[in-house]
Amino acid sequence: MPLPVLPDVPAALRFLSRLPVRLPSEPATDGPPDLDRLGPALPLAGALLGLIGALVLVIAHRLGLGDFLAATLAVATLVAISGALHEDGMSDVADALGGADVARRLEIMKDSRVGAFGVCALILAFALRIGALAGLLAFGPLAAAAGLMAAAGASRLAGLWMLAALPFARADGLARSAGVPGGASRCGALGIGFVIAALLVIPTVGLPALVGGVLAGIAAFRLVVRLARAQFGGQTGDVAGAATLLVEIAFLIGLLIFAR
Repeated sequence: MPLPVLPDVPAALRFLSRLPVRLPSEPATDGPPDLDRLGPALPLAGALLGLIGALVLVIAHRLGLGDFLAATLAVATLVAISGALHEDGMSDVADALGGADVARRLEIMKDSRVGAFGVCALILAFALRIGALAGLLAFGPLAAAAGLMAAAGASRLAGLWMLAALPFARADGLARSAGVPGGASRCGALGIGFVIAALLVIPTVGLPALVGGVLAGIAAFRLVVRLARAQFGGQTGDVAGAATLLVEIAFLIGLLIFAR
């Protein structure tokens, strides 16, 4: 892993979570994130966040709490430390799909209230995420922990690549302040994310599971891109968050289908 990425990991962790991780050399406050610089550190930061959930998963399983409860506690931990960042995007995007036109959909997306579509989307997202993780526990707690870390790292690529895949849907959106990461940043992140996933997944659930997880994640990302282009005319921060969550879920399901 390129050493120049490591100093950016604390800033990436602060961007993706509520963890107050800061190097002594860093300023006391953060400005708008520079995703072109932070991009390659995002999958590593995501995997480290996944490690926290994985520890909860393994401990809960060792305590005999059962697969479902262990998976639920692990997912709840990840939601708590991330401040429900991607879940918020998922619910906003789902609610916005009920709008009659693009302008109305973008207006609904900015509304902080959660509607019926948003609630249903969150319930399904939690059920799929917990179910896939509980299923991976059948291959052992270490396999499930590795899968969770790999999914958490790989899914952070979705938000980064979404910024380049589509134009901004709003002229005044907050996502604009982060800028569009360049090709070198995106490809660096892709390479690091793939290496992390391979090192975690292949020894625990096998190469076919890695291939299945990657293909499922790509399919989920492409689906969100097509949906966002058709329904919103571009991407927003909420769309990037929803893509991240959906890719994580798809990656876990792909692992489960092809695990051995």
